[in-house]
Amino acid sequence: MDRLVSIGEAAKALGVSITTLRRWEASGKLVAEHTAGGHRRYDLAKLKPELFRSEAEACRRTVAYARVSSHDQKDDQKDDLERQKQVLELYCARQGWTFEVIADLGCGMNYQKKGLKRLLESIIEGQVGRLVITHKDRLLRFGAELVFAMCEAKSVEVVILNQGEDTTFEEDLAKDVLEIITVFSARLYGSRSRKNQKLLDGVKKAVEDSQS
Repeated sequence: MDRLVSIGEAAKALGVSITTLRRWEASGKLVAEHTAGGHRRYDLAKLKPELFRSEAEACRRTVAYARVSSHDQKDDQKDDLERQKQVLELYCARQGWTFEVIADLGCGMNYQKKGLKRLLESIIEGQVGRLVITHKDRLLRFGAELVFAMCEAKSVEVVILNQGEDTTFEEDLAKDVLEIITVFSARLYGSRSRKNQKLLDGVKKAVEDSQS
């Protein structure tokens, strides 16, 4: 397929009239190239890039990523993760996308989650064309911008269903901090020691007081 086409072919490819195409050019919406003889030619690769995607790009998949904190109660973990997955699945299905859901149970400050590592490896290898998440903070609590920069470098479209701040940001952050303290306290005092339990009870009370 030729990249440079006449004004008539370009109008047909875009589904508009020649007059509309000329108006767009006059307003600067698009720019025509010119042959040595002074004839207008339009670059279809710029006007309709999907026509020139490589086979590898066309095979790149949509991945929806869901995560909940591992410090939640077990039943709440399962329910929250399932709700998040259902939202993502419904959205992707409505768009007509073929997709895969990757889900993680873990702290938003942990970069070693299996699902996240698999997602990042797939992005680096050029296997992902679109990433869908409910909130930015569902990806990572801190460092999400680095992942988005990676997506941009790899031409991965990022779709965030809720562009506003996650309404449970403070709660999730408190749970993440509590999880970190739990791990370090268990290593310092032992998971079943009285000192460990006393420390955790004090932290939990402080978190509850701050949220009341």
